[in-house]
Amino acid sequence: MLQGCTPWPDELARAYRAKGYWDDRTIPQFFQELAKARPDHVAVIDGAKRLTLGQWWDDSTRLAAHFYGLGLRKGDRVVFQMPNGADFFSVFLALTRIGVIPVMALPPHREEELTHFASFSGAKALFIPERVRDFDFRPMAETVKAEVPSLKQIMVLGEALDGQTSLTSLLRTPPTQADLDAVQAINLDPEDVVLMLLSGGTTALPKLIPRTHNDYIYNFKRSAEIAGFGPHTVLLAALPLAHNYTLGSPGALGALCKGGRVVIAPKVDCETVFTLVQAERVTAIPAAVPLVVNWLNDPKLDQFDVSSLQVVQNGGARLSPELRDRLRKRLDCQFQEVYGTAEGLLNLTRLDDPDDKILNSSGAPICDDDEIRVIDLDGKEVPDGEPGELIVRGPYTIHGYYNAPEVNAKAFTADGFYRMGDIVRKFGRYVVTEGRKNDLINRGGEKISTDELENYILKHPAVHGVAVVAMPDKVFGEKACAFVTLKPNQNLSFEGLKEFLLAQRIAKFKLPERLEIVPEFPLSPAGKILRRNLRETVTAHLATENNQA
Repeated sequence: MLQGCTPWPDELARAYRAKGYWDDRTIPQFFQELAKARPDHVAVIDGAKRLTLGQWWDDSTRLAAHFYGLGLRKGDRVVFQMPNGADFFSVFLALTRIGVIPVMALPPHREEELTHFASFSGAKALFIPERVRDFDFRPMAETVKAEVPSLKQIMVLGEALDGQTSLTSLLRTPPTQADLDAVQAINLDPEDVVLMLLSGGTTALPKLIPRTHNDYIYNFKRSAEIAGFGPHTVLLAALPLAHNYTLGSPGALGALCKGGRVVIAPKVDCETVFTLVQAERVTAIPAAVPLVVNWLNDPKLDQFDVSSLQVVQNGGARLSPELRDRLRKRLDCQFQEVYGTAEGLLNLTRLDDPDDKILNSSGAPICDDDEIRVIDLDGKEVPDGEPGELIVRGPYTIHGYYNAPEVNAKAFTADGFYRMGDIVRKFGRYVVTEGRKNDLINRGGEKISTDELENYILKHPAVHGVAVVAMPDKVFGEKACAFVTLKPNQNLSFEGLKEFLLAQRIAKFKLPERLEIVPEFPLSPAGKILRRNLRETVTAHLATENNQA
């Protein structure tokens, strides 16, 4: 395994093979078999472009040979900042075929993050688009390259500047036979790192998560089975493909591995998404809370034929029971909650679960050998139904971040369990998330779950979105502040919100003690609300008010 990565202990690796979780294939082998079996099957629809499995394999062959000819070698890392599109798949597969490890950056990342990814990973190349909307990535890439000595090349999807290489041109140019032969001779190991995902934390620059061929194939294959994917599946990718959820949980790779296809949505608004749902007979959408809220509140939704939809999934943050029920009734399809982490563990509700689980739970692990425990502050397991921190060990959960021994010492237990940092309640194998460990508000010893309070506030007819954070208090230590975005032409007063919440018969100590109406939330590149920024905002407001008093 790549230096700086932590392998699975031999005993666990043997057990995972014996039970069939790891089948010792590589991702290129996996998709080569599909391409040989169905070369004419349309795998990706990207606007007017239709990419078949055979074309996907041929394009990846051409690019892999070119990358080899340009000096990229097995074990090298590259920063992969590719937008959603058919070429995303061709470039990604080409890199995996020569054992080059893509660090999966997101299109919104800029100089600071890219410089961190490149320098920390020792990346040899940076893969970027020419433009996304009005932003030109090429000058930014030059700035990053000047800061990172290991970066030797900039690969551009589109027109390259002087000294850069155009991926578009490479796709049109035949490689040399010598480079093609060299690609065929590369020996890949299923235990090799195949890609590096980014940690989803919003308090610091992301950590790098090394995933292997063995564990990631199981990740997308098994979750696709639980999602009911098959040859009929038409998955719409609106969220970034470089995100673990959209890529392989089960995501695009899950749809493709079961013989389905992927439709690329250029934007996430209701009209764009459901125009494609109607035109391409989409059956599955991996969505997220902000998308679901916007779609359900958009009157245009009624204009579209959504009869092809079979399942809409939600990931990234827990969707309230009310919105889950509203979604499946409005779209006349099944709902599936996807809760997990790029570090590994995936929990999904099952399509045949009873309503209580579908509407309220965060699902159950995808593997029988996902060992999940819920522990208290002393590391002792708590009884079912009691809140505690979720820790996990299993066949697709990493045992360490890349090159991060100090972080690993805190993030993993001595026996290899990953500390999720989430507060959950466990009911058998099913869990219900209560929020992040650091998002619990300690009001004078009374603990307030931000997730629970947000779900109550979301029931208010004027509320579009909500984020509850802790604000400092001299007496209680912390109190709850609710940041709220409103639906069009709606108003909400602090007293009105409290009256609404009390009518739901919740404990008074859980009430927010400040309301901040904002036009929008600060978001991370992965689309998660930056609660740290909100905490800083309310703290600054309090300081200003105290100074004026």
